[in-house]
Amino acid sequence: MLSTLTATGTPTAARARRIALALTGTAALALSAFATAGPAGAATAATVHSKGGVSWVQSCATLAAGDTMACNALRVTSVAQHIAPLGVTPNAAPSGYGPSDLLSAYNLPANGGAGQTVAIVDAYNDPNAESDLAVYRSQFGLPSCTTANGCFKKVSQTGSTTSLPSNNSGWAGEISLDLDMVSAIAPNAHIILVEAKTATTANLGTAVNEAVKLGAKFVSNSYGGSESSADPTYDSQYYNHPGVAITASAGDSGYGVEYPAASKYVTSVGGTALSKASNARGWTESVWNTSSTEGTGSGCSVYDAKPSWQKDTGCSKRTVADVSAVADPATGVAVYQTYGGSGWNVYGGTSVAAPLIAGVYADAGTPSAAVPAADAYAHPSALNDVTSGATASCSPSYLCKAGVGYDGPTGLGTPNGLAAFTG
Repeated sequence: MLSTLTATGTPTAARARRIALALTGTAALALSAFATAGPAGAATAATVHSKGGVSWVQSCATLAAGDTMACNALRVTSVAQHIAPLGVTPNAAPSGYGPSDLLSAYNLPANGGAGQTVAIVDAYNDPNAESDLAVYRSQFGLPSCTTANGCFKKVSQTGSTTSLPSNNSGWAGEISLDLDMVSAIAPNAHIILVEAKTATTANLGTAVNEAVKLGAKFVSNSYGGSESSADPTYDSQYYNHPGVAITASAGDSGYGVEYPAASKYVTSVGGTALSKASNARGWTESVWNTSSTEGTGSGCSVYDAKPSWQKDTGCSKRTVADVSAVADPATGVAVYQTYGGSGWNVYGGTSVAAPLIAGVYADAGTPSAAVPAADAYAHPSALNDVTSGATASCSPSYLCKAGVGYDGPTGLGTPNGLAAFTG
């Protein structure tokens, strides 16, 4: 497995959110994996981040003209996979955590999701989404999920199965990651991939509405952009779906808040470093932090009102995050991607955590709470409390530093079974 990073506090600094990073980041490495990049916003180079001998790049490092949201997926570039034409070399497992690791770490059932539908909302099209998903599920012994057997469906933000957005290799990595994580956690759930035509709040939000219209009770969103005064309006237009568990990644730019993770209608999902351990659980977690500009997002929203179920006192508005899961690229997950990738990859970022938590909700069954994020606050002892690590120095410190009970970077903690995700 990849080496583990230890999260350490870093000085508070004014930093651009993910969007600014995506627009102004200096190219530091040419990525051979993007040789077949698609036309819309295709990433051809990205800034390299590294720690502990592991290196990675942003999957959506380049934004197409007009985009205001970027995906929160980080692709590891320093791991050599044992690649065969249609999977891996016989008897050689892909690098990165697979389904059995994640189910073990979070005390989850092996055959979850039956009777449920999870939607993945992303921008642009991954032309190989279904075939790549088939390789991942076959590799790990998961049941087939295809258009033909009714398990998988790919649509545009208007529900079309034929008029899809333009291809994009950066977002294809995000799509593969999302599909694989839902498969790992809820292998018996049906999956709808809803592809927005561009990465704007309006188009991605329209895709969320379409996902709910198509019957999904669980909707994963692994993207984010800067907060704006329009966010409360976006809340009511796109994310207010009572009885639907909508997850949103907290961001990969360290201390600070992104939207839609700041929405009071979503479950905001922070990120951890997850490592095997010789303790009773068999695993240990800390706040994911790489540097002063990379790590799990957290903090106090500027614009979004505090939901009634959130009780921390150091932020008068919405606090990010609610819960968390693995996100550190140095303790990343196995993903199969061939459009913009060469097959097996390792991914990190809070884009791992958001679909993972959507899968946990699906395992727990149809939500009964109007805003399912409230369930965790009613059952805080049913989570693994993450108490170590920080992303910055801030005041009050819990907004950027882990501690006993609630904190910004990891929320109330990580899944320990399904009780905290059940109404």
